[in-house]
Amino acid sequence: MLQVRPAPLAPQLPHVNMALAPALGLARLALKLESAMDINWLYGLLGGLVIGTAGAIYLLVNGRIMGPSGSLGGLMDGSDRSGEQFGFVAGLVAVPAVAALIIPMQTYAGSNWAVLVIGGVLVGFGTRLANGCTSGHGVCGISRLSPRGIVASATYVGAGMVVMTVLRHVWGMI
Repeated sequence: MLQVRPAPLAPQLPHVNMALAPALGLARLALKLESAMDINWLYGLLGGLVIGTAGAIYLLVNGRIMGPSGSLGGLMDGSDRSGEQFGFVAGLVAVPAVAALIIPMQTYAGSNWAVLVIGGVLVGFGTRLANGCTSGHGVCGISRLSPRGIVASATYVGAGMVVMTVLRHVWGMI
């Protein structure tokens, strides 16, 4: 028999901006379903839907492609220090932090900080080398049928598969 837990988010958050209501509704749905089955896949699905929707809205409103690495790169090298870019990058940091406070979830990032830092540096280097990241190429590039986005995304996925196989099965690190 399916048991549904009450969703405690709405009574505790009367001051939440109404723009967050759809995301909180999805979070409540996930919390209700959690007791019924293992739903780790659902978090990825919901995250992908939110990123895809954000990319579409960003393109429609600003006429620009949502590319987090390009935005951060523009802020760091001084080529684009607009308030729009700063707000976008600040939101990329702030929203997950706030969501983690509202919806406590277990992370699978690991406890080896050296691996996390080295991985972050390598990802940063790779995004500059590829002129974009997985959000820019994968979400926005593939949805526009961009050949560069499709090739870059296939390369990211393939490289990720090789690295995870080596780290997990050969070196036993993850």
